[in-house]
Amino acid sequence: MSAHLNHQPVMPNAPKQRQILVLLALNAGRVVTTQTLVEELWGDQPPRSFATTLQTYIFQLRAKLATAARDRDWARRLLGTRHSGYQLDGQLCETDVAEFDNLARAGRRAVDSGDPKGSSELLGCALALWRGPALVDVPVGRILRAEVGSLEENRIGVLERRIEADIDLGRHADLLGELTMLVAKHPMHENFYALLMIAYYRSGRAGNALEAFRQIRVVLRDELGVEPGPRLQRLHQAILAGALDFEPVWLAS
Repeated sequence: MSAHLNHQPVMPNAPKQRQILVLLALNAGRVVTTQTLVEELWGDQPPRSFATTLQTYIFQLRAKLATAARDRDWARRLLGTRHSGYQLDGQLCETDVAEFDNLARAGRRAVDSGDPKGSSELLGCALALWRGPALVDVPVGRILRAEVGSLEENRIGVLERRIEADIDLGRHADLLGELTMLVAKHPMHENFYALLMIAYYRSGRAGNALEAFRQIRVVLRDELGVEPGPRLQRLHQAILAGALDFEPVWLAS
């Protein structure tokens, strides 16, 4: 995790200050309440002096920003105090998270307008912003832990849509290696298995597609005691009937 201002690194070394800056950055343009910050930093056991301590952390963050900006007033506008908490000005800062969201929305619009090539490119650019697991070098409390989960779910969703766009473009064989790796990392993720089955089938490897279904069925039975969901069941039946290209019922959720 990194933060820069005027090409200078401004990510604090102190763990709790890092937590504060990251939480504010993830919510740029929105007020993060004092209560939320206290919960993130100390959970259910804040120190008696938590209000003064939090104010000190904010003061130190502003000082670091002011040094990089060479403008104390601008730093106060960037990191503002509000009645109920603190806020990073969304107009004065840029984050990878916001750029990711913008590219993801543009990619979804391209899908809706029937442009799989544009969608694949936009969603690919969004995914390229990820350089590793979210907040891997930032200590996380209760609030940031939830943020990490949300970020990862968004990344997975964008990845699914990019692969779907590539399937629409006929890149079935090129996707097999990526999808094989994804189902190994996410052995109970039914959508990844569905995409792998489609890629196998449309690459002329129906047997491998059926084996992929058998694998996810065994995993779900052993781990959860359930059968694959309706989408995978319909997809399996379409492959058995050799009718996948003519009855795309698997698209229904």
